[in-house]
Amino acid sequence: MKGALNALAIIFSLVTVGTAQAQAYPSKPVRIMVGYSPGGGVDTTARIVAAALSEVWGNTVIVDNRPGAAGNIATEHTAKAAPDGYTLVLCNIGSHSVTPARFRKRLAYDPIADFAFPAMIGGVPNVFMVHPSMPTKTLKEFIAYAKAHPGKVNFGSSGVGGSPHLSVVLLMSMTGFDIVHVPYKGAAAALADVMSGHMESSVGNLAGGPLAAIRAKRVRALGVTSAKRNAQVPEVPTVAEQGVAGYEVTGWYGICTQSKVPQPILTKLNTDLNKLLAGGPLKQRLEEQGIAVTPTTPEAFAAHVKAEIAKWTKVVQQAKLEAE
Repeated sequence: MKGALNALAIIFSLVTVGTAQAQAYPSKPVRIMVGYSPGGGVDTTARIVAAALSEVWGNTVIVDNRPGAAGNIATEHTAKAAPDGYTLVLCNIGSHSVTPARFRKRLAYDPIADFAFPAMIGGVPNVFMVHPSMPTKTLKEFIAYAKAHPGKVNFGSSGVGGSPHLSVVLLMSMTGFDIVHVPYKGAAAALADVMSGHMESSVGNLAGGPLAAIRAKRVRALGVTSAKRNAQVPEVPTVAEQGVAGYEVTGWYGICTQSKVPQPILTKLNTDLNKLLAGGPLKQRLEEQGIAVTPTTPEAFAAHVKAEIAKWTKVVQQAKLEAE
């Protein structure tokens, strides 16, 4: 009986400590790690979310860009950070699906076991873009042009093995054309070269620079990779409706953190973010970037990430892009 009472006392003290931690959180600045350079969709989303959380919490939320290795640097930093909830990462299809698929034998962390998935933000398509001087008005015309000029058409992306790059890899495998990949250190640099005419085409997350460039007519959008047209660019058809049946790539964003962060803090992150995502300025700003906001439970978010890893592992293996 005495042992049972002691055990209950320990459990009660742990629950009390956890509750107190959640009530005090955050008591100092929180960092959101971003594995890509400023200006791309991941960075833009992180800054929008950081601003909203800063206002709600009355505490600073800082975006910390650590570009490189297809998002791996920022992700690994988060996995090895102190499990106190003060290091978050804007996890996404690249960092938590494609990169694990490519580097699965070399990762210094487990993309599932070492992370908690408190809040899904939403989904966003990639978009195929060309410089306005290109003689192609549609994706079908672009594919035909590439087939007529083998090895002479280039496309830029945020890096080897990222979601934008694999969007093209998947499209090429389904249509039989071939273009040359030019990887950049970030999506913004690739987009800048297309806008200036130094690169024929580019693929990137719609959120951020691409959406602004399309609206300013600095680039011509040929297709979005989602199953349905995006509300922010309804004039841009999907890849599937342009003759590539079954094609779909939908990127996603979420807030992840170290798996050993106390449960009360994880619950607070989920509750606070889901309230912000349910309506109001944050939801509006994200939707204005072309992001379909889809808050969900941590369990559903984790299941989605597992399914995405399985999906992209097959694509990576077929394209022989694994980093051994």
